[in-house]
Amino acid sequence: MNNPVIIVGAGLSGLRAASLLTAQGIECKVLEVRDRIGGRILSTLSPNRPELGKFDLGPTWFWPQYERTITNLVQELQLETFDQYTKGAMLFERFQNQPPERYIPPEHSVQRSMRFTGGIQSLIEAIAGTLPPGIVELKTRVTAIQLDDSGSITIEADLTGGQKREFLASAVILALPPRLVARHIDFFPALSPELIADLVNKPTWMAGQAKAIAIYEHPFWRESGLSGFVSSWAGPLQEIHDASPDTGAGALFGFFGMSAKVRRELGEDKILEQVIDQLVRLFGPSAKKVSAVLYKDWSRDTETAVAEDSAPLQNFPSYGQPPKAGVWGNKIIFAGTETSSEFGGHLEGALQSAEQAALKITTLRRFYS
Repeated sequence: MNNPVIIVGAGLSGLRAASLLTAQGIECKVLEVRDRIGGRILSTLSPNRPELGKFDLGPTWFWPQYERTITNLVQELQLETFDQYTKGAMLFERFQNQPPERYIPPEHSVQRSMRFTGGIQSLIEAIAGTLPPGIVELKTRVTAIQLDDSGSITIEADLTGGQKREFLASAVILALPPRLVARHIDFFPALSPELIADLVNKPTWMAGQAKAIAIYEHPFWRESGLSGFVSSWAGPLQEIHDASPDTGAGALFGFFGMSAKVRRELGEDKILEQVIDQLVRLFGPSAKKVSAVLYKDWSRDTETAVAEDSAPLQNFPSYGQPPKAGVWGNKIIFAGTETSSEFGGHLEGALQSAEQAALKITTLRRFYS
């Protein structure tokens, strides 16, 4: 096992696994197809007003009361967090042509959730800061993984400009959505039909969704005793929350009720026009005075979603570890939030899967040493 461990994917799971392995003195390398780290974690500055702060276009929250892995990591990395704003009344919108209903939730009925000061990208950057230089290679698309008779692993990757490169590995951690593994990476020998079916049947969390964020000079809705939380049957946003930074600017973000197909047909300009119209219906004329509107349709992100992810989820997916990899044995290890049976779809699941992957590697190292 002299070759490094290769980790495919520089999202939360991949980076955390690399951090844990390097802390144990195990050589590893992270290959990432994007030109940035973070995967589905994406914090973006307001384009024309960067001083207003960073806003999360991917995951936003964690729940410290029952997610201990991320809570402990936040403390370990000394990251600043703050409580999601939930004070005041919520709004319920049944129809576009009727005023929304105002509702004050019972005390303590809303679970406490936490956000990261400076956006959740701060967590990614802090984990990356624990890695030695040169471990992460961006713009590197893994296309094939080959296991020879001697147990050696060769990874083939495409680089920018049409170049190709091979990497030798002692083991591979696949820290990316299972459907991307099944659809975009060739294995020699081939993965079993049972394993491929399991990977394809695990919907990529968040991949069918889109997120819109309206940014304001200040959170004006709080002055009217509103929390910013909205549930809507009218749309286009089905669920809206206060996305304001801990100080200064205001922001409202929402998830869409419309499918990826409908969003594609409407186009971004029309969608955002409808978003602002809805916010004005809900929060009054002040909602029209936006500093910027951010939009990310994850179903259009080919490094996140495949065609199957465009279908709306009917139920919460059944997540967990895939079945045994047959002849590949412990040479490939799956990580990522979709491989967590208890916290699938959460940051907590991504971190727990990274810990489990790193533990498998360190256990194998001890066995063979």
